Amino acid sequence: MADTIFVLNGPNLNLLGTREPEIYGSDTLDDIAGQLEDRGRELGLTIDMRQSNHEGHLVDWLQEAQARGAKAVLLNAGAFTHTSLAVYDAIKSIKTPVIEVHLSNPLTREEFRHESYVGRAARGTIAGFGALSYMLALEAAARI
Repeated sequence: MADTIFVLNGPNLNLLGTREPEIYGSDTLDDIAGQLEDRGRELGLTIDMRQSNHEGHLVDWLQEAQARGAKAVLLNAGAFTHTSLAVYDAIKSIKTPVIEVHLSNPLTREEFRHESYVGRAARGTIAGFGALSYMLALEAAARI
């Protein structure tokens, strides 16, 4: 599993492509998965892409990434970014590096989005570049 990158996506990201495309772009989560898988193959990495609208799934998957020896986790926790101490604790509880990913730049949006529990625990954050944010995070994960 050392060559596996977990890509974990939180609530409402299953609606990408149709949900507020002026903010999140027109790429679907499947489009992003395909781009990551293509680039991952070039880098010798396997992508394990998952999405859930449930906070506990993200916690379980973070722990699984550690247990399975994943190289890194790319995490777009969606709204849980700003609210979840459980996700924060899960990141702090594992040694696997976590890179926070956002399609939009939360700091240019509503005030409540400026606080990131995920960012406080993550190795780094890439935000504001649409689907490219995931690709930039993958490049970073490959070099960790």
